Amino acid sequence: MRILIANDQHWPMKSGVATAARTLAQGLATNGHTVMVVAPSQTGRGYKEIDENYEITRIRSFGLAFRKNLRVSVTYDREMRRILDEFQPDVVHVHTQLTTGIGMLRAAVHRGIPVVATNHVMPDNMVKNIKILAPVSRPFSYILTEYGALLYRGARRIVMPTESAIGLFNTDRIEAPALAISNGINLDRFKPGKSKSELFKKFNIPRNKTLITYIGRVDEEKHIHILIQALELLRWSGKEFHAVIVGSGNARGKLDELIDTLKLNDHITFTGLVSDDDLVQLHRIGDVYVMPSPTELQCLAMLEAMASGKPVVAVDAGALGELCLTGKNGYLVPVDDVDAMAKALVDLIDNPKKRETYAKRSIKIAKRHDVRVVIPKFEKLYEQVIEETQKSQ
Repeated sequence: MRILIANDQHWPMKSGVATAARTLAQGLATNGHTVMVVAPSQTGRGYKEIDENYEITRIRSFGLAFRKNLRVSVTYDREMRRILDEFQPDVVHVHTQLTTGIGMLRAAVHRGIPVVATNHVMPDNMVKNIKILAPVSRPFSYILTEYGALLYRGARRIVMPTESAIGLFNTDRIEAPALAISNGINLDRFKPGKSKSELFKKFNIPRNKTLITYIGRVDEEKHIHILIQALELLRWSGKEFHAVIVGSGNARGKLDELIDTLKLNDHITFTGLVSDDDLVQLHRIGDVYVMPSPTELQCLAMLEAMASGKPVVAVDAGALGELCLTGKNGYLVPVDDVDAMAKALVDLIDNPKKRETYAKRSIKIAKRHDVRVVIPKFEKLYEQVIEETQKSQ
């Protein structure tokens, strides 16, 4: 098959959406398909590049002042149609609701090419990330929801990463059937192992304490401040721990202020953005992974931690309950409940054997999301929509 993936957030951008689309592209190409990803340029001008085993067509773009790591494409119908005419895809898979996704959807439908659309983002997340919209967040969230319905209009199938994600959206106004297929992770990369010793020195991480990790975007909707407040309770209880927060985002300034106020500077390390290799190693160093965000449609970062052999603590919201199973591989706690999160962390710090047992179960759960399990599901879906389109023409 010739498969075109359209994505407004793509490598080298660091986000769950970018990671999911890249993993899909690499997995499809590995299985022998010809894959092209269409994504915004990283320089402003259009160009092409190769990412390991598939081609990326970068289209003209501009940066956003309020989201420095996101670029928005400057799309025209004729440009999208030209790309389709040159590549001649059998199916188009759209991953985002911004200009690249909506433009490619429209062009593909015009050309009679079947489209699959994946939703990765809850509208409220986008509003919370754009501070200037705070006074009008409710109406803007509604507009984004309506805009999402426009993305789905014309698609043959709507894919969401979990069954819980489908339940969080009103699919009544969407004509195409919705189904759940995991974003998938590469278990050849994310697996248990000993971390490189130089990693501790590189990021100034102590080796003689229980390590609590958070890996993901450091944005306000992730509620990392709840984790930091829970860490304060751990310090008062006398526990020996150190937290490693990996990533960057719009909440960093406020978190630094909170850490200063609570005098937790000696207990927390921020790494900022890291390389792909360091990311794998940082997943391995932790003893417990924590996800305090209440707005996850799947949470690839937590899946990567689980695949790396970590027990997890997560909030009971979104789709996290499908991955974090209380009493099996970690603890699910109420949203923004600092005391409950601290209690869960204390239990795991005090019980190394329990951490070991939960780690094994995390690995077992993560195996269900192996890219080698996920890719055939997408291949079957593509074959179905291609056949349907051919019959209807």
